Amino acid sequence: MTEKVEQCLVIIKPDGLVKSLTGDIISKLAETKLTIVGAKIVSVSRELAERHYHKLKEAKGEAIFEATLKYIMGHYHTNRVLVMVYEGEDAIAKIRELAGATNPEKAEPTTIRGKYGRIHSDSGVFENVMHASEDGEQAEREIKLWFKPDELVSKIYPNETKQETVEYSYWK
Repeated sequence: MTEKVEQCLVIIKPDGLVKSLTGDIISKLAETKLTIVGAKIVSVSRELAERHYHKLKEAKGEAIFEATLKYIMGHYHTNRVLVMVYEGEDAIAKIRELAGATNPEKAEPTTIRGKYGRIHSDSGVFENVMHASEDGEQAEREIKLWFKPDELVSKIYPNETKQETVEYSYWK
């Protein structure tokens, strides 16, 4: 098998933050020897959640889609997530192996989701503490959704500069 340099979006979800699991999860991900090229805390808007989970409504139905949006937007825990971009050889496979199955009950107990995840029986929401891109195409779409080019320390996709008038907040 030929190794290839790729990127993977990782989100430590609201339950991971509220349970103070970020350090444990990042330490586990450090075993991959991949490089973090971007990281930030984000308060997830409905628009961002809908764009991230755009295929879920078709695949799982309206009820699961809405519950998942509420989960990632922090309705059950906190309204923040930690979003990171990892880069390196076979990044996606390495991270997904450590993450484990999306369903925490099916994840190996030694994986991140197997160790920390749970399912809410009333809503059917998987509290699986983290997200990891499934493949290269999804990773590119997700990274471009969550990050601007200048928020990454590595130029991973072609970009361009445009002149815009933008209003910013500054410290007093």
